Amino acid sequence: MVGKAKQNETREDEPSIADARISALLVEDDELTGEATREYLERRGITTSWVRTGPDAVSEAARRTFDVILLDLGLPGRDGLDVCAAVREKSDVPIIILSARSAEDARLNGFDAGADDYITKPFSPREMVSRILAVVRRFRGHIGPVRQTVVIDDLSLEPASLTAIRDGRNLHLTSHEFNLLYALVARRGKVISREQLLEAAGGSVDAAIERSVDVHVSRLRNKLGDDARHPSLLKTVRGSGYMFVGMSGDVADD
Repeated sequence: MVGKAKQNETREDEPSIADARISALLVEDDELTGEATREYLERRGITTSWVRTGPDAVSEAARRTFDVILLDLGLPGRDGLDVCAAVREKSDVPIIILSARSAEDARLNGFDAGADDYITKPFSPREMVSRILAVVRRFRGHIGPVRQTVVIDDLSLEPASLTAIRDGRNLHLTSHEFNLLYALVARRGKVISREQLLEAAGGSVDAAIERSVDVHVSRLRNKLGDDARHPSLLKTVRGSGYMFVGMSGDVADD
């Protein structure tokens, strides 16, 4: 966890923000932790707004545009998971949960609520900044090799804007969901393991729980309108992973 002793450290090998111009909403009810975290992020070049309650977090996220939300779970007024789900209904902004709840079920609940990443307290402040950079770069489409626009029947995936359209309807995917769907669609007809999907989505070591892929695939099916009991698009291959099937199409040039 970020502390007073660490916030004054300066290291040349710390993650570089450069001209990323990142703005963060920090949601943390503990006074010392919140102040230390905000100071550290500001020193690293991340403009940080800090609120202390669940209702304030939802209100601030609706009022302003942020590049990332750093969300504690044990909040007064409204639980962090509820805040995460409420924000996700209105926005695709990357959400990183910062919580002392380390059990696998707690992390899976975070992903199910719409989080893009989950960091367990106590954590290294340098790791936190690296995670922030990773999710923001993915959200902005500035990471990994250049990818082509994919058009298959009524489904269109645009990597530059992380936009997924089906039958004229924006699916409003998170960056994590988009990357998972793109990996599956780009290799349609082939089985992709959970580990491969986590890598394709840029999952961190702490977030690399194989069952979290199941949560995201479930959310993808729901957004795609795919029947969870008898899916026709995203098939589960027992013991192996997932496969995108049921459509044929071409890869369009950018």
